[in-house]
Amino acid sequence: ETISIQSLKDRLVKQIENGQFNIPSDFILNTTSNSSISLRSRVDPLASFGNFQNTNLSRTISLSIIDQNGNEVSFEAAQNNPIQMIIPRDPNVLIPSMYLQNVTSINSTINNLLFNYHYINITSSLPISVHFEIHSLNKSLAYLFIYKFDQTPQLNSSINLIDGWTIFCPSNLTNDDLYRYFIDNQQTPTHQSLIFGIRELNSTEINNYCLNSSSINTSLPITDEPFNFTLNYELRIYTSGCYYLDENNNWKSDGLIVGPLTNLYETECLSTHLTTFAGGFIVLPAPINWSYVFANANFTKNKTVYLTVIFTSIFYIILMIYARFEDKKDFEKLGVTPLVDNNKSD
Repeated sequence: ETISIQSLKDRLVKQIENGQFNIPSDFILNTTSNSSISLRSRVDPLASFGNFQNTNLSRTISLSIIDQNGNEVSFEAAQNNPIQMIIPRDPNVLIPSMYLQNVTSINSTINNLLFNYHYINITSSLPISVHFEIHSLNKSLAYLFIYKFDQTPQLNSSINLIDGWTIFCPSNLTNDDLYRYFIDNQQTPTHQSLIFGIRELNSTEINNYCLNSSSINTSLPITDEPFNFTLNYELRIYTSGCYYLDENNNWKSDGLIVGPLTNLYETECLSTHLTTFAGGFIVLPAPINWSYVFANANFTKNKTVYLTVIFTSIFYIILMIYARFEDKKDFEKLGVTPLVDNNKSD
């Protein structure tokens, strides 16, 4: 496609399967010619494995700008007004169903649990974003969501140890009745894990933070009361990422930001340059529910487990004592042993 440089501003370049490049109005084009240019757009069915396996469910998209001499022209956008890209995933990818969180069966009072905690591993060689989807079994319920990297978040009247939070109000529900939240790829590097907590807001909190539209409440709803879930909820967590191929055909991520429009079927990426891009995608397994673990760790609910561990430990100790006894006997045999017919006068 041949166009003028002026018409490149704010141009939307569409590709198959909703792949697209949205060119900003301000950019630097490294060409001395002020005449026409050509756009070369390409989509590959699957991204190469390369040095990073998270891209194996993504299409690769690329856009090149060619001058009249057939040379590729470098393109640079501003950091505060980047190129927006939509990178589709493989349409044949199977999306796992959401995991039911049986929170109504947890007795939070025994362990004084203020939140239902979940642990996820976010270790990755390249930066990733983390996306949360929560499906409430009652559309009128609201939730407080908190998280912290590498340790358990804590929030009560005496301590505020969190890295981020949000409130899910019924007005925030999407068309498919989901609460969505994401942590972009600029926050996750250098971290190995993320622990997040969820609790259901009570009627007073819902009125103050969700129904009272006359004022925007920016403070945290803090309580020292154990959580009380009236209904269970469903949860799905996945990671994404934005990557480009360097001159050595290795995937890199510097300068790329995962956008908020990322979903299960495509990744939104923000970039200041043009090259070949792909999106990362992994649906995480059900996170470890620490609230359930702590609430059900007593002896009466886990007799078989505790007895197995106890008897295994006892058997191991007895076996070690016996082995040590046999070792001592072997050491004694290594010494000088006089024969029965040995005569001292010989």
